[in-house]
Amino acid sequence: MSLRPDLAIIAGHVAQGARVLDIGCGDGELMAELRDRSGVDARGLEIDVANVSLAVARGLSVVQGDADTDLVYYPDGAFDYAILSQTLQTARAPDKVLTELLRIGDRAFVSFPNFAYWKVRWGLFWGGRMPVTPALPVSWYETENIHQLTIDDFRAFVAERGILVENAWFLTGNRRISNAAANLRAEHAVFLLRR
Repeated sequence: MSLRPDLAIIAGHVAQGARVLDIGCGDGELMAELRDRSGVDARGLEIDVANVSLAVARGLSVVQGDADTDLVYYPDGAFDYAILSQTLQTARAPDKVLTELLRIGDRAFVSFPNFAYWKVRWGLFWGGRMPVTPALPVSWYETENIHQLTIDDFRAFVAERGILVENAWFLTGNRRISNAAANLRAEHAVFLLRR
């Protein structure tokens, strides 16, 4: 199985046998990889009923729910890792979702598309319209993204709240890039956070 690049990074950094909650888990692709490769006790929360069915059909423990409202029902420190991959920008209250992630998990992985990527900037500058790119593949009226953020926005956000960045990875396509000018050069970011 070939995981999406941000998911591959996460899968490669979750400890063997860890307790994981994957929020916005989709069809459970990452959870299945973690279970099969690392013996992880993976649970999932997914808003889309069709994806919940696909994940359950894989033998995964996934419930239908909304990150904006349902994380409050999980106890403090219930998981070693809370994972939010490509979901933060779709949350109605991303600040509250991040607070909940770090309450229920000892660590949190967060990945998101970088809206300051140079091709996005270029598209806005020359075309004057919201760009459609491989990382942002749908038109503005079809997107689930309601909070467009950049790597620098996220760095400032976590710094203001005293959240520690344990590690960060930056991607363009399937290729990892350095931290140098990542806000301009990276399509996606993955952060590993802790309180």
